[in-house]
Amino acid sequence: MSHRIEKDSMGELRVPVSALYQAQTQRAVQNFAISSATMPAGFIRALLLIKQAAAHANGELGLLTQAQANAITTAAQQQLDKLDLSQYPVSVFQTGSGTSSNMNANEVLATLATEILGEKVHPNDHINLGQSSNDTIPSAIHVSAAIAIAHNLLPAIQHLSQELDAQIASHGDIIKTGRTHLMDAMPVSFAQVFSAWQAQLNHAKTVIDEQLQRLLQLAQGGTAVGTGINAHADFSALLCQQLSHTTGLDVKPANNLFFSIGSQDVAVATSGALKTLAVALMKIANDLRWMNAGPLAGLAEIELPALQPGSSIMPGKVNPVIPEAVAMACTQVVGHDNAITLAGQSGNFELNVMLPLIASNLLDSIGLLTGSCTALADQALKGLKINQHNIASALARNPILVTALNPIIGYEKAAAIAKQAYQQQRPVIEVAAELTDIPLAQLKVLLDPAKLTGKGAADN
Repeated sequence: MSHRIEKDSMGELRVPVSALYQAQTQRAVQNFAISSATMPAGFIRALLLIKQAAAHANGELGLLTQAQANAITTAAQQQLDKLDLSQYPVSVFQTGSGTSSNMNANEVLATLATEILGEKVHPNDHINLGQSSNDTIPSAIHVSAAIAIAHNLLPAIQHLSQELDAQIASHGDIIKTGRTHLMDAMPVSFAQVFSAWQAQLNHAKTVIDEQLQRLLQLAQGGTAVGTGINAHADFSALLCQQLSHTTGLDVKPANNLFFSIGSQDVAVATSGALKTLAVALMKIANDLRWMNAGPLAGLAEIELPALQPGSSIMPGKVNPVIPEAVAMACTQVVGHDNAITLAGQSGNFELNVMLPLIASNLLDSIGLLTGSCTALADQALKGLKINQHNIASALARNPILVTALNPIIGYEKAAAIAKQAYQQQRPVIEVAAELTDIPLAQLKVLLDPAKLTGKGAADN
């Protein structure tokens, strides 16, 4: 590979001739070889948006010439329009402040802006004007997560909820055996099952929405430690105003810049909210797997869409691959949350020093959950079939229906009826007719599964 010579404050360095980045990025590539994992595209885009907004603000404040500001904003837009991730090769596992990624963006934009302007644009003096890695990287974490949540995750949650609405409309009135401890319990309708899943989604959406509002408060303007050294007093407000325009989100300066630079508590709380959604999706995925189990020796209450052969040795086998994939994705989100929690406590004095890891894991969690919601909606729920014969057969033999007779005959006698019905594999209504004086017509009313779904399930 042909190289050119670049120079920074530490001396000269050979850089690939095709690289838009300069010496500091190259040093990072050479120093951080722990992993080939690089910063996510969403984070790079957020960083470019911040650089673009910073140039706009500095131009408006007269700290950059209008020509310099225009060249920088144009360079940033070129990258945003056609992002070349090969120009951002810095590993996630780099300096904890993310300085290498900040300088990577500064250098790429400086190279492009110099070409546009026809005169030298400096990565520190011009691109990084009024900024520090210490306030820019936390801001990029917030902006990238906020964009991904607002534009991708929340719509995906809504899409899944709407598919559940469609399932309620199609199958909601079908009554099935309820289960607690995986054992037969009082009957429930599919509308009740699906509405419970919807309530979980709505709860998760609410806590994620709350964190989204906090993500929109940025550390930008605090520079090195939160005091705002070398940043114009109006810089932060102008930058946030421009970011609000470009992202469509209500971005604001944080109330306490020391908090926003020295901690990553908002990211930790956001990760916790994402974990709440992961737990809900895993519950839904596992319920689908159990109800789909079979097709002959399991519950076989539903039939999920057949998407691919399920075995390399057993012909005809089909597995619930989407719920399984979702369960794995959600497990990864929980793992990311643990890592973000540990990273969040690495705020030493005025700076957290695990920012790149937080950025990478947070965005990966958002992406995994977005994909999981979409997959469950489009590849599991859509096309789901109800096996009404199996459901009706199991429901008729469910001895727990006798719970409805407790107020009339008492718990002990009801338990004896349930045991006999189970042992003899007979419908509970037949045994109750034999062992009580309640007329059959009345028993049919008392033990009607549809009516029982409106009275709540028995405890445990």
